[in-house]
Amino acid sequence: MKQLPLPIVAPATERFDTFMAGANSGALQHLQQMDGATPAFLWGPAGSGKTHLLHALAHQRQQRGERIGWFDASTRPPWSLEPGCALVLLDACDEYDDAQQSSAFALLVDAQSHGVSWVAAARVPPVDLNLREDLRTRLGWGPVFALRCLPEEQARAVLRRESDRRGILLSDDVMDYLLTRFARDLSHLMALLDRLDGFALAEHRSVTVPLLKKMLAEQESAGA
Repeated sequence: MKQLPLPIVAPATERFDTFMAGANSGALQHLQQMDGATPAFLWGPAGSGKTHLLHALAHQRQQRGERIGWFDASTRPPWSLEPGCALVLLDACDEYDDAQQSSAFALLVDAQSHGVSWVAAARVPPVDLNLREDLRTRLGWGPVFALRCLPEEQARAVLRRESDRRGILLSDDVMDYLLTRFARDLSHLMALLDRLDGFALAEHRSVTVPLLKKMLAEQESAGA
């Protein structure tokens, strides 16, 4: 079991108060107020905020002193419900292999018998998951929320907020370059911003479009 220790090691930006909800406000409010053993399911394309919300929920609960169980496609079986676990989070369910599906089903049965709630996430709704039938059905027991990627204006606001937090001067032309040449997948954009910040420090230069192009060219060359 991949236990999230205290304090949580999730990225500093992945909290409820840093989530730009937009059309996803219903899912945000539900998770913030979630109580009891009723499960929930989040689905949407990459960058729509699924993992962000799971991390934010884990952080909220851990701040209360609760123990959280975290499982994703990189967590190898066997999976088990640890004593005192108050919430189970399952990310990237659509990527589970046969062994993980078997462990996930047994885990959810155990969680239900102990009154432990769960929240799961995938790129498609439960009805479309290519998983074993009993697991697929169980994952859809509670409210299901479809998440949408942010429109450009809101994605721009998130990038601006994060660059300001880091003390990076992100000009409009750099912002335009990021948003027109890359998908509005916030997890990818944040990782790109993180690499750009480190590259600018290493180069002792301000963040500009030429610097961004140089970084991307060097990465492409290194990966060739």
